[in-house]
Amino acid sequence: MYILGISAYYHDSAVTLIKDEYIVAAVQEERFTRIKQDGGFPKESIKYCLEEANIILDEIDYIAFYDKPFIKFERLLETYLTEAPKGFKSFVMSIPIWLKDKFFLKETLAREFRVLFEELNPEKTEKDSKAFKNRVIEKFMFGEHHQSHAASAFYPSHYKDAAILTIDGVGEWATTSLAYGSENKIEFLKEIHFPHSLGLLYSAFTYYIGFKVNSGEYKIMGLAPYGKPIYSNLIKEHLIHIKEDGSFKLDMSYFNYTAGLTMTSNKFHNLFGAPPSEREGELTQREMDLAASIQDVTEEIMIKLARHAKEVTGSKNLCLAGGVALNCVGNGKILRENIFENIWIQPAAGDAGGSLGAAYSVYYQELDNQRSINSNEFDKMQGAYLGPGFSNDEIKSYLDSVKAIYKFIDNEEQLVDKVSTELASEKIIGWHHDRMEFGPRSLGHRSIIGDARSKQMQSKMNLKVKYRESFRPFAPSVLREKVNEWYELDIDSPYMLLVAPVKNEKCYQMSEEQEKLFGIEKLNIPRSEIPAVTHIDYSARIQTVHKETNPRYHKLISKFEEKTDCATIVNTSFNVRSEPIVCTPEDSYRCFMRTEMDVLVIDDFILYKDKQPEYMDKASWQDEFELD
Repeated sequence: MYILGISAYYHDSAVTLIKDEYIVAAVQEERFTRIKQDGGFPKESIKYCLEEANIILDEIDYIAFYDKPFIKFERLLETYLTEAPKGFKSFVMSIPIWLKDKFFLKETLAREFRVLFEELNPEKTEKDSKAFKNRVIEKFMFGEHHQSHAASAFYPSHYKDAAILTIDGVGEWATTSLAYGSENKIEFLKEIHFPHSLGLLYSAFTYYIGFKVNSGEYKIMGLAPYGKPIYSNLIKEHLIHIKEDGSFKLDMSYFNYTAGLTMTSNKFHNLFGAPPSEREGELTQREMDLAASIQDVTEEIMIKLARHAKEVTGSKNLCLAGGVALNCVGNGKILRENIFENIWIQPAAGDAGGSLGAAYSVYYQELDNQRSINSNEFDKMQGAYLGPGFSNDEIKSYLDSVKAIYKFIDNEEQLVDKVSTELASEKIIGWHHDRMEFGPRSLGHRSIIGDARSKQMQSKMNLKVKYRESFRPFAPSVLREKVNEWYELDIDSPYMLLVAPVKNEKCYQMSEEQEKLFGIEKLNIPRSEIPAVTHIDYSARIQTVHKETNPRYHKLISKFEEKTDCATIVNTSFNVRSEPIVCTPEDSYRCFMRTEMDVLVIDDFILYKDKQPEYMDKASWQDEFELD
């Protein structure tokens, strides 16, 4: 049985194809269109999934959509009526879009599938096309937004039962939900409803500090350690009332997102003494302290919710999904509280992962299929390597077409030996291997990698390769079997969604003079033997690398360790700021040639920057991609 899950029409459109329990493919539309967070109909993603499975559209048994647009429309309409006449401008802007595409979503999807059918089958007649449209309508199934999130977190895990927390901006009505998963069923126990939302509270501060909502939230998390949470009490006294069970209520007079075109109101601005910061403006200690404060409040709520989830469900396992589950600092705090024995976080925890959850909800919840569980095995995500891969013939064909100079090394041992030598000499390497990752993290298949021991690597990667803010931290990839030698962590963290401290014995103590520094001044002070991945609070966002799911990457780091006695390297996403992560060999070569990377490895091909012909595509990435 084939089930196609779809997330679309808001942001981060994505498609997942499952064959019974097995995930055949999962991918975000942005990787094909090169439009960051593309929210359109995911035509290219569907085509890829069909190609990966070697099936045609008619072989799909069910098409699952990740939320229920009618209920979401009900929420929007009720909100506008409650806020009237204040919300009229927002109403006028959004309602036509709803009436055109979203409200009649079944018809909209059927129309798009018909267009795709005609594109894939040009020999078919008008009659064939109409008949297909009628058939496809019968295959549609719609799940609730938080049901899709919860399913994406629980069903791929290797837990027989688990508490499930979904925390995000908003779905239909729910913004936070607690559920219990057992075998093949999920039961929802508690919900917090819009407009009271932890995700939207965090986004309000994202907006206020001067970053882009729905894409800049992770910058707040990265900025927070540079500040002090001096506004935490002010937030809790005025903006949000938090109960002991983690439930909360916002004072909506401080916010404008229910009816306006901004996140915050003048009352919010007066409380913090200034209007919102300008986009891309200079970051001061004030912005850092604001970031630290909202991160502090978020962590407090996440921990309280986790404690309550344990009390209510009694399970030893916790599964997390929703955009807030990408707050890896908060996840790490939950872990260190020892509330649960086991924690599993969906690597595509945002809306993209809803496509997977929608498909699994149909298979298990609606069709009542049994769920196979083996606690000794890895989860069902296959390391999240679920996107397109390319053959050597395809790679060679492209490289030849642009007259690239390369070496072909079909001996893996020789390849990793050569690349590890370049890593140890502080070269910055674009690493493109096999199938692309699903979700927002590069996990060693579409990564830029470097030497974690280098004192210059963080600033060099940020300023000369990524072209982004200097404060942004980098994550380490570390051999799973060596993680506890370098970090205060001894569990799997394959998806880079847990933050943990660097081992004390690997850290350097700050001098009295250094302790007096504030904010960004602290950035360039080495704090450990691996300064490129050690944040200013001595923590790191860790990816454990497993030979079972990524054998080549594991071999590379192992070879690097042989040469350096260091089992960890820098890993960041293969893209420049605001660009979607690369997908194809063409994407990788273009990014390589536009930046100051030294080496590019695409599967068995290795390229050196200084040997390449002049690159003729001089278009600036700043003009091509909107800043996030």
